[in-house]
Amino acid sequence: MKLYFSSRHIPALAQLPLQQRLHKLREASSKLTGPEKMLLNLVKLLVLLPPFVLILRLSDDWTAIIWVALVLLAYPLLLRPLQYGLCEKYISLDRNQ
Repeated sequence: MKLYFSSRHIPALAQLPLQQRLHKLREASSKLTGPEKMLLNLVKLLVLLPPFVLILRLSDDWTAIIWVALVLLAYPLLLRPLQYGLCEKYISLDRNQ
């Protein structure tokens, strides 16, 4: 599985405009299998859990809010490439049919 940081880098979507790329990605994400959806949800959980733990530490150390912001900024940087990589095979299948 390749990781793509932009939908423009997916070969099957490279020539399409943004709206069509997003539409194809939505269709492909609806075709993900159960284990693939579970993997995405686990990654979401692993990325979103630390900010809540850090928020609990705000009463002890106010600098925890900086770490919360950094972790939340990392959310799309970690999740989008994984989602694009998983969806790419369904976009390719849809294009060949």
